[in-house]
Amino acid sequence: MKVKLDEGLPVSLAGRLTALGVDADTVFDEKLAGCTDPEVLAAAGREGRIFFTLDRGFGNIQSYPPGSHGGIVVFRLDEQSARAVVVAVENLVTRHDLADLAGTVTVVHRGLLRIRRADA
Repeated sequence: MKVKLDEGLPVSLAGRLTALGVDADTVFDEKLAGCTDPEVLAAAGREGRIFFTLDRGFGNIQSYPPGSHGGIVVFRLDEQSARAVVVAVENLVTRHDLADLAGTVTVVHRGLLRIRRADA
């Protein structure tokens, strides 16, 4: 599976995910840092990537309806230190099939997933 990491996530996370077999890149890789949310999401979609972010605004299904993009995973973490973010992302990747999250809006909070699908 392919993912794009938003600018709020540690850049080093891309290498860690690659080591776990995930094709990961960052908004920094494509000089998208500072671009609008729709521009970043469109770039991820063009590449067939699920977008990982800490930005809670991406969890708004009225703005980003399931099925209208390649997939969004919003990490709603009580602690947003680099270490906590890395642990949360690695837990998701190692415990879940990312293909099941394609086209969805998924919120990860305290180890639980709230998944919104186009047909729900």
